[in-house]
Amino acid sequence: MGRASKEQSELTAARILDVAIDAFGSRGFTAVSLEDVAAAAEVTRGAVYHHFRSKSGLFRAVHAETQRRVGQAVDDATSGIGDPWEALETGCHTFLEASVRADRRQIMLIDAPSVLGWDVWRAQDADNSGRLLLAVLTKLDTAGLLDVASVPAANALLTGAMNEAALWIAASEAPAQSTEDAWRTLRKIVRSLHS
Repeated sequence: MGRASKEQSELTAARILDVAIDAFGSRGFTAVSLEDVAAAAEVTRGAVYHHFRSKSGLFRAVHAETQRRVGQAVDDATSGIGDPWEALETGCHTFLEASVRADRRQIMLIDAPSVLGWDVWRAQDADNSGRLLLAVLTKLDTAGLLDVASVPAANALLTGAMNEAALWIAASEAPAQSTEDAWRTLRKIVRSLHS
């Protein structure tokens, strides 16, 4: 494939992905067809199949990109924060807020567990915001500021707490209040890890 063709192919795949993120985020997995995505992206259904192979393949890419954006939001919010405790709290709070946005909530918390399965869901979470959490916990532990039995255990427990909080918020009839309630409780848990 020539350079121009490769660039055009990448642009087409990116356009399809952007359209699919909007569609799955607003309407949900079951309500979106590949024909809907193809029409909105102004490509053929065959082009969607060429780049993503199936509806579930497209959704997997959509979920990966959504997880990446949540991780990027956490990274952006914490970059430049010198105090690792402040970075940990800011990162946890940002994760909650970024995960429960209406468009992301539908993709990450409502559809992804059933469409992709928990193993894929956890792996994509670990590759994004999960790696940032592990990095800040390791930094705190190396500095002797963390009072836990092990960093991997602390990482697993905090990840679980934040993901369960996000799932709880997603099912809430008052997501803004639930987010605030979850954050106040999560902050107490985080602060209890201080040595």
